[in-house]
Amino acid sequence: MKVPVLIPRIFDHPHTYLSGKFDKLKPGSIVSVPFGSEKEIGVIWDKQEETKKNFKLKTILEKKPVSFSENLVKFVNWFSIYNLVPKGMVLKMFLGDESFFSKNSNFLVENKIEKKIKFNLNQEQKNCLSDINSFGDKFNVTLLQGVTGSGKTIVYFEKIKQNLKKKKQVLVLLPEIFLTNQFNQRFEEYFGFKPAIWHSKITKKNRRIIWQNIMNGKIKLIVGARSSLFLPFKNLGLIVVDEEHDSSYKQDEGIRYNARDMAISRASIENIPVLLSTSIPSLETYNNVKSKKYNFTKLEKRYKNFSLPHAEIVNLNLDRKNKNIWIDVKTLDLVKKYLEKKEQVLFFLNRRGYAPFMICKKCGLKLACPNCSIFLTFHKHINQAMCHHCGYKTKIKQKCKKTESNCDFQMYGPGVEKVFSELKQIFPEKRISILSSDFLSKKKETLNLLSDIEKNKVNILVGTQLISKGFNFPNLNCIVVVDADFSGMGFDLRSTEKNIQLYNQLSGRAGRFSKDSLIIYQTFNPSDETLKNILQNQQEKFLEEEIYLRKEKKLPPFTRLIAFIIASKNEREGFLEAQKIKKSLSLLKNIDVMGPVTSPIFKIKNKYRTRLLLRSDNSVFIQKKIRRILQTINISKKIKLTVDVDPLNFS
Repeated sequence: MKVPVLIPRIFDHPHTYLSGKFDKLKPGSIVSVPFGSEKEIGVIWDKQEETKKNFKLKTILEKKPVSFSENLVKFVNWFSIYNLVPKGMVLKMFLGDESFFSKNSNFLVENKIEKKIKFNLNQEQKNCLSDINSFGDKFNVTLLQGVTGSGKTIVYFEKIKQNLKKKKQVLVLLPEIFLTNQFNQRFEEYFGFKPAIWHSKITKKNRRIIWQNIMNGKIKLIVGARSSLFLPFKNLGLIVVDEEHDSSYKQDEGIRYNARDMAISRASIENIPVLLSTSIPSLETYNNVKSKKYNFTKLEKRYKNFSLPHAEIVNLNLDRKNKNIWIDVKTLDLVKKYLEKKEQVLFFLNRRGYAPFMICKKCGLKLACPNCSIFLTFHKHINQAMCHHCGYKTKIKQKCKKTESNCDFQMYGPGVEKVFSELKQIFPEKRISILSSDFLSKKKETLNLLSDIEKNKVNILVGTQLISKGFNFPNLNCIVVVDADFSGMGFDLRSTEKNIQLYNQLSGRAGRFSKDSLIIYQTFNPSDETLKNILQNQQEKFLEEEIYLRKEKKLPPFTRLIAFIIASKNEREGFLEAQKIKKSLSLLKNIDVMGPVTSPIFKIKNKYRTRLLLRSDNSVFIQKKIRRILQTINISKKIKLTVDVDPLNFS
C-alpha cells in the first residue's frame, strides 16, 4: 500500500513510500524510511502528493512505538500555511534525533499537589479566576490583565491546578529562558513539585527525557520558551502565555513565527483554552478584546494594596557638565536616600557593553564590523569590540590614517558596563552587579546572583531589558532609567508601544513590598508624549490613540504585513532578484507591494539585504496565494529569501 511520509527537511509535501509489512499506519505514525543513501525519521501524513512520474517506490523500514496525534499533524499544516514555511521544516521542530526513539527514559513526576507555602487569593483574584472558569474548557482566548505586582501569576496557578487535578497537561510559555529558573522556584513553592523546563540551553539527555515523557503523558506541567510550543503533548488541557505582549515571542532568525499567535492556533486545533497574561496588552490583543474575539478579566490593584512607584523626571539638559558622565547629580541625591535605608537600587539601560560606538580623535575612523553595516560595541569585560549581529570580535587597535601610531578612540554613548564603572567610582563600598545576558552565561552563577539579590546582599543592580521581565526582588524600591530617550530608537513601527510596555513592567519591579518606591527617568526630552503617558499612567488612552492611528494608516492589526528579505553576496544580484519577486507578487489583487529598498542594516554576515513589504487584508488566503506564486518563481541558488509574516523588526 502507498503511504505519504513527510520528511523533516526543506520539503513542502510528503514523499510516497510502500507500507510493506506495516499495515496499521495512520496520520501521525512515526516511521524510519530510506532517503537517498541515508536513513531518515519521517511521519505518516494526511494527504498524498500526486505525481505524474513513475518512481520506483521504497519501503518503510521501521514503525516507531510512538505516534504524533492527528491534531499535531493539523497544526504543522496550519503553521506551514500561515508562516509560509515548508511543512518538513516545521515537522523538524517537533522531532528529535534517533536517540529520542531508541531509548526509554524514566521520569518520576510527583502528581500529587502539596503546597509548600499557603497562598490565599484576595477577592479580586477570586473574581478573575471565576471569570476565567466561566469561559469554559473548550477553545477560547482570555486576556488576564493586571498591574505589575497584582498577583496575576497566582490566578493562573489556580487555573493550572484545576487542569492538573483532571490529569491534563499544561504548557506555560515565558518570553525569556532566564526567567525559567525563578519561575521553577515559584512553581515548586506553590505545587510542591518542579515542572519540566524546556529551552535551547538544556542538555541533549534532558531534552530526550522530557520529550519522551511529554509524549507518553507522564509529564503534566512544562514551563518553557518559544520552542516548547513544538512538544508532542499527549493530553494538553491549557496553554498560558505569560507577558503576552513581549516581542521576544517573535522568532526573528531561521523559521520566523510569533509563538503567542501560534500558541493560540495550537489551542484552537486542540480545542482547549489559552490564557494571555500581561500588565499592558499588545495592540493586537487589545483590539481583539475590544472586538469581543477574546475574553477579558482584570486585576486593578497591587497585591496587599501596595502602590506603584512614584515617578520623578531628571532633565539631563540642566546641569550635566561632563558629557561622559551619565548619572546626574540630582539622581544620585535621590538614590542615596534608598541606599541609606539598606534598600536596593536598579540602574536600567537597554544597551549591552560599555560603549555603542568608538571614533578616533585623530583621523575620525568609526570602528565598524567588516561583515555587517553597523558599528562595533566595546565590551570592557573582554576588552574587545563586538558585533551583536555576526559575533565578530576585535581588539581596538587600528593603524591611524593620520599618524604612525594606533588610533586614539573616544567612547561615545553609554552601555551597562559604562554605568557600572561610574557607579563603582561613586559607591566603592557597595556591592554592584550587572544583570545582562553577557554576564549570565553560566546557570550556577546566575542562580547564585539571583539568590544574593533576593537576600539583599547586592546593593545596586545594573541591568538591560532582561531585568524588566518577571523578576521579583523584595528589597528593590528605587529604579533609575539612565537614558529614557535611547530605547525608542530602532526600525520598528511598534517602538512607542514597546516603550510604554517596557517602562510599565520596569516600574513594577520596584515597591512590590513597600509603599515608598521611586522610578527616576533621566531624559533630554522631558516633554516627550510617550513619557507623559507613562508618568500619568494613561496606558488605555495610549492604546486607544494608537488603535485610531493604525486604522487610519492601514497598519496592523487592521492589515497584514509580510516582509520579504532578499540576501545576496552581490548587491546588484539581490536587487534584481527582488524586482523579479515583486513583479510576480504584484499579480495578486487587492495588495500593495512596497519596495524593493535596501534594509536599514544593509549588510549582515557579508550578505547585502534588500526588502519588499507586502500589505493586504488579514485573511490567511493571501498566504496560500503567495505560496503558489513563490513555487513558480525560479529563485537563484545564490539568493537567500526569508519570508516574515507579521514582522516586528524592520531592520
